Order: sequence, then C-alpha cells, then structure tokens
Amino acid sequence: MAGQRKDPLLNYRFKIEIDGIQQAGFSRATGLNSSISVIEYREGTDPKQVRKLSGLTNYGPIILKWGITDSKELYHWFHSGMDGSPERKNISIVTMDDAGNDKARWNIINAWPVKYDAPDFNAKGNDVAIETLEIVHEGITRVE
Repeated sequence: MAGQRKDPLLNYRFKIEIDGIQQAGFSRATGLNSSISVIEYREGTDPKQVRKLSGLTNYGPIILKWGITDSKELYHWFHSGMDGSPERKNISIVTMDDAGNDKARWNIINAWPVKYDAPDFNAKGNDVAIETLEIVHEGITRVE
C-alpha cells in the first residue's frame, strides 16, 4: 500500500546469535561499523588535481555486554584464544519488532574475542554485575 507508515525499530529489542554458544541477556552491543580508507593519488600529467581511490575496508571492534550468570561459555571462548589460535565464529545481531519478528540482521564473519572485562563490584550499589567482551572480525553485512 502506497504511503504506508514504517516506524523505526527500537534499539532495545535485539538478540545475538553466536556459533555454538547459548547466551541470553545481552544488555548492549556496540561497534557495528565499517569504513573505507581513502587513497589520494596525483597523476603526473595533472599536478593540480588529486584523485581519490578506494582503499582497504576496516571494521571496528564489537563490544558485547551482559549481566553475569553462571554461564562461562563466552569467557571460555575468549580464554581459548590465549594460546595464539583463537577460535573464529560467525555472529548475527538481530533487531526485532514489537511482536518479536526478526526485522534487520547484521552478520559478522570470522569473529574472535580480544578482550574480556569482569564486572565491577561495589558493596554500596544495587546494579547488575556486567561482563564485557571485545570482539574483532573480518566483515559485516546487513541483511533482511
């Protein structure tokens, strides 16, 4: 139908799928970005004009945060890479509509964790204890 209203998706309805890891309760996923380097090039026959060429594509690290539970799967994934042979996995970050239907998906390939942060503890606080994992990868695509 022409002119049908499409409301933006809300940023709090999302799920994260990681090959072989069952983890619930992610509170935050950031860093889904990519950029293309620009190479400046000047031809010898045109000394006043600088051409711009496409260079390498770079992908920023993804940061995942979740409330600590008795699950250690993500920590073990990080720890398995300490011997110099990280286990690479594919990840999908999926946003959903109000009914819980998948609406947009970002697929991340050849990802592996490079940093783990244990929760901060404070006897005077009442916040949820949050674990953090920084993940690098070799590509991201948006589908759906």
